[in-house]
Amino acid sequence: MSISYRWVIVCAGALMTCVALGAMFSLAIFQLPIATATGWSHVGIASAMTLNFIVMGFGGFLWGAASDRFGPRIVVLIGAVLLGLALVLASRAGSLLQFQLTYGILVGLAASTFFAPMIAATTAWFETNRSLAVSLVSAGMGVAPMTVSPFARWLISAYDWRTAMLIIGVLTWALLVPAALLVRRAPVDASDQAANPSLESAAPSLSEVFRSPQFIVLGLTFFACCAAHSGPIFHMVSYASICGITPMAAVSIYSVEGLAGLGGRLLYGGLADRIGVKPVLVAGLLIQALVLAAYLFVSQLSEFYALAVIFGSAYGGVMPLYAVLAREYFGPRIIGTVFGAATMLSSLGMAFGPLVGGWIFDTFANYSWLFIGSALVGLGAAGIALAFPPLPRQATGTALEPVT
Repeated sequence: MSISYRWVIVCAGALMTCVALGAMFSLAIFQLPIATATGWSHVGIASAMTLNFIVMGFGGFLWGAASDRFGPRIVVLIGAVLLGLALVLASRAGSLLQFQLTYGILVGLAASTFFAPMIAATTAWFETNRSLAVSLVSAGMGVAPMTVSPFARWLISAYDWRTAMLIIGVLTWALLVPAALLVRRAPVDASDQAANPSLESAAPSLSEVFRSPQFIVLGLTFFACCAAHSGPIFHMVSYASICGITPMAAVSIYSVEGLAGLGGRLLYGGLADRIGVKPVLVAGLLIQALVLAAYLFVSQLSEFYALAVIFGSAYGGVMPLYAVLAREYFGPRIIGTVFGAATMLSSLGMAFGPLVGGWIFDTFANYSWLFIGSALVGLGAAGIALAFPPLPRQATGTALEPVT
């Protein structure tokens, strides 16, 4: 297969992550219309998102392992079918419990089939420009809030929430099933086998991998990074409103962050290919922590926009780099399992931030301690990242020595 096909993998991955994550996060748009039409509590509806994060975490690990064993195509194809089905079933839910089970569990399980398997598949296709390629796939997540969510809002205005969610489910099938059929395993590089014919037998067991310093540092950094930024992202609109920003302008801050995250993925990915993944990751984590602390001193919309650009590019830019590090430490054969496990830890960090932010606001009636605590956690993430062991030396060709 032509090596140029790797860019088809990138495009398919970007589309799938955009649609899947966009559909999941569109719950924020559906929440008020659902509550108004059904009388279900806002807390009950929003709890579906908490379930999404939890299920995504464990699902990412399981689907990542399945992609290593059976290949990425079957995994993302299952996810495409399941995601459309989950949205269709959620649109027909007759009770809050049914909605939580379908949207909270099935959507989360389906969405987790795309990120880790497609990131893993992309790393296997690229030896050069790997960081940029992974960043492009991850960029689908960055543009998701600017695509699916506005479309959902328009559908709700034109019809009602049930019809809107049903249409999104059907369109999910129409877009993701063909994209999933384009996914292929990367061709085996004969030079890899020639350079290290014993690589297959010398590969470490998963128990050795998960106990290794490389994975421990990777997982802890990923967890702390997401725990640092998830709370401020989730509560940013509320914080801006408290500072006197109008509701529509406050929402626009979130959109600026998402757009900056797209640019950050390209910028940080390109820099990582040039100067190395670790220094770019550490720098991005430090920038994220400093900007989180700076939010304590803003009050004007222009100041929020300026920080949103820096903050969005920082947290968006570092996210794909964890996959690149996992690939460089552990090689291509178990990358789906390893990155899936790391993604599980990051999802738990993502679930942690919004809950703590809500507790802080309920307790202190402001978000100051959220940004102080998030900045400290962000600095901790940068400190942990400094402990990354040296990357494994490459043997002749492109084969990586196994982790010991």
